[in-house]
Amino acid sequence: MAETASGVTGGAAARGGRWAPGTPILWRYRENAGERFHICRPVTVVRDTDDLLAVWMAPGTEVVRPVLADGTPLHREPLTTRYTKPRAVRRDRWFGTGVLKLARPGEPWSVWLFWEPGWRFKNWYVNLEQPLRRWAGGVDSQDHFLDIAVAPDRSWRWLDEDEFAEAQAAGLMAAEQARAVREAGARAVERITAWEAPFSGGWPEWRPDPGWPVPTLPDDWDRTPVRMGP
Repeated sequence: MAETASGVTGGAAARGGRWAPGTPILWRYRENAGERFHICRPVTVVRDTDDLLAVWMAPGTEVVRPVLADGTPLHREPLTTRYTKPRAVRRDRWFGTGVLKLARPGEPWSVWLFWEPGWRFKNWYVNLEQPLRRWAGGVDSQDHFLDIAVAPDRSWRWLDEDEFAEAQAAGLMAAEQARAVREAGARAVERITAWEAPFSGGWPEWRPDPGWPVPTLPDDWDRTPVRMGP
């Protein structure tokens, strides 16, 4: 049951458990080495098939993001203490241009597309993470710190290797898991080098439906999920 036309859905689309284009859902991340949700982004479904979930996060969307317990934004805290000080969450807004997120079932990453103002394509961003888990109101994952930036000319580079190392030092990621993340990154690089889907899908030319409202952030954004499958 939808809360409102711009609210976040509480159920899946009628056909095969898939969401119809234009359906608002939640894209959430659990904290590392914990089970609480500390990131939540209301998004609008662009496509939901057996091969791909594509969603749009509109500019100005109200989101939940982690901060230090005293309210300090994480990026302002030195890296050496960023993962050891107590944290809280706060509501905020997604500023700048919107983000298109693409995820294939079972893959340990999602691919995000960013644009400059005026719809000039900026880059792809490969976010290494746990494969998405679907539930009635959206999808859940856990971020793995390490990322890859892919330029329009198809060149690529690693991002946040310092955060990846510090997360391991702080005990947020065991050595075995870190190796698995590196291996996942290597597979993503193979996909980039071969220019396979979703990079080859023409997504930089995609545009959102102007009639879509910006989804709202519900009060129970961190509710326990009712699983729908992988």
